[in-house]
Amino acid sequence: MEEGHSFAPRMEHAFSISIDLSAPYWVEPTVRGETRAAIYAKSGKVEGPRLTGSVVPMSGGDFPLSRQNGVIDFDARYLIEASDGAIIYMENRGYRWAKDEDVAERMRNNEPVPFDDYYMRVTPKFDAPAGPHEWMSKHVFVGVAEKVPGANRIHYFVVL
Repeated sequence: MEEGHSFAPRMEHAFSISIDLSAPYWVEPTVRGETRAAIYAKSGKVEGPRLTGSVVPMSGGDFPLSRQNGVIDFDARYLIEASDGAIIYMENRGYRWAKDEDVAERMRNNEPVPFDDYYMRVTPKFDAPAGPHEWMSKHVFVGVAEKVPGANRIHYFVVL
């Protein structure tokens, strides 16, 4: 490491997205013995210091794979409409798992669960048009997510 330099990443809160979700459709079990779902983004709000807008209703959703070990492997894709009208494509991958089976069962039943009782993190990529939002297509982001009944709330941090 270079003398006097810290290579630890710095992160800055960019925005949060609150997404209202549809009822899930299930493929269970898949031929691999796991469960796949399709859950669509009904609506949502984007709020933050670097981006505001909304989730384009029914422009996509999440197609999570529930592994036999209890880990949920997210694969979400949908559109964001920025407050200036720009359309931004978002691809989001990540994981969720509960700290114990009781918490996992409450989450499956769409009940409230304290944030510290589960792990839910995502890494998004964005395709943004040239102009004021192209910075999103040039940076790495990390999302810290909250599972709330019928919705997800994800806080996105840009890695500087």
